[in-house]
Amino acid sequence: MDRQKEGRIVAVCLSEGKGTPKAPVAEGRLVADHGLEGDAHAGRWHRQVSLLDHGQVLDFNRRGAGVGHGDFGENILVSGLDLKDIPVGTRLRIGGAILEVTQIGKECHSHCQIFARVGDCIMPREGIFAKVLSGGPVRAGDAIEVQ
Repeated sequence: MDRQKEGRIVAVCLSEGKGTPKAPVAEGRLVADHGLEGDAHAGRWHRQVSLLDHGQVLDFNRRGAGVGHGDFGENILVSGLDLKDIPVGTRLRIGGAILEVTQIGKECHSHCQIFARVGDCIMPREGIFAKVLSGGPVRAGDAIEVQ
């Protein structure tokens, strides 16, 4: 597997409320111009889907954080790609679904539950955001390819 062009989905997560950890699901459905079906952050805006590098979560846990999949509010946890180095405008393919990266990192206005619990959150520094150009199913184990 080419580390720069292809990775794997480790987990797909969603939540019904904003500012809360997301829960892993067996399979999600990406919906064009909406996001991950059933997720609180889905809608007609530029941050429909959030992605986070699994390696960053593992590093955070090595420092004693004890966080799980979805705890940072990420929709898609990815291994094998350095997400924060993928430029805005890049397209990502997951099966038949196509995402377009719209933002790298984000400002954290009101700290999330993870920040309150451990005093830090990696999503504002390490997360990326995308809009869904074409939808389809997404599940752990799926390939994610840089287009």
